[in-house]
Amino acid sequence: MINKVKTKDIKLGMYVLLPKKWFAHPFLKNEFIIDSPGQIAKLLEAGIAEVSIDTERSIFPREETKVKVVSEAIKASQSITPARPIIPPDLQEAIHDKKMPPAQKAQAIKHHSVVMIQRLMENPSRESITEAKKGISEVVDVVLAEDSTNQQLLALTTHDYNTYVHSVNVGLLAISLAKSIFKGSDIHDMHELGAGFFLHDIGKVKVDINIILKPAVLTDEEMLEIRKHPQYGYDILKQTNQSSEECRKVVLQHHERDNGRGYPHGLKGDEIHLYGRICSLADVFDALSAKRPYKQSLRPFEALNVMKEEMLEHFHKELFQKFVLLFH
Repeated sequence: MINKVKTKDIKLGMYVLLPKKWFAHPFLKNEFIIDSPGQIAKLLEAGIAEVSIDTERSIFPREETKVKVVSEAIKASQSITPARPIIPPDLQEAIHDKKMPPAQKAQAIKHHSVVMIQRLMENPSRESITEAKKGISEVVDVVLAEDSTNQQLLALTTHDYNTYVHSVNVGLLAISLAKSIFKGSDIHDMHELGAGFFLHDIGKVKVDINIILKPAVLTDEEMLEIRKHPQYGYDILKQTNQSSEECRKVVLQHHERDNGRGYPHGLKGDEIHLYGRICSLADVFDALSAKRPYKQSLRPFEALNVMKEEMLEHFHKELFQKFVLLFH
């Protein structure tokens, strides 16, 4: 049974249903059990006066242990706790450490970049995206200027798959490929291009989390929903005034395919911008390399071989050859 409850009257154990739109609340999920006063505090801070409660999925403590937590929630919302910065200080420290060995530096950059993307996707506001772009620009500078660190970044393999890790993997792969293609040309804005690569999947924050985390192959209906994420991503960037030309092309086109069988617009051949093609290669390679509940991970050589033998018509052939050279 679904009931409406004033936010100030929420109790621990209630299963709340929040608005579907990503910008309507500060949570990654649209529905969950309230298990801490801090969650209620975030709802109060967001100005959400009323929520829906699913009583059948709520889990209440025994009557004698029920506690009303409004005062604790208000106290938590008023406590002076600085918000977590989008860019982890450890990321900037690693980036600017000139003495850190390349392998160690690459590990630190990779790890803290994942944290940065996670924090961004938990609250993809205009301010958060602006801040994340600053961090991404610094990572891009490392890739462009420090060849040894760049090679170590490419050598790092992460078989665990989630949207945050995938976003960073694709960002690093794609900007490395762009570096090899453009070779220091000042025609391209590598910072905005890097932002597009790292944020290519930002639209997934508007897709049902149960689809994103499903430990099995998606149904046709679920696949139709997931295929909306490029448009969702563009909408987010546009609504937050962060839609540069580079970001727009990457976010909208990273699932288009050279043979016209991609999405969301079924672009073909030269209709796909070079930026979209670069991201497409990195995106597919990382998806093949990652371990999922329904598939094993592939080593880099194996992933490249699958792309060559089974998927080559998806990509621009000369661009694919340059991508392969990144791993030699």
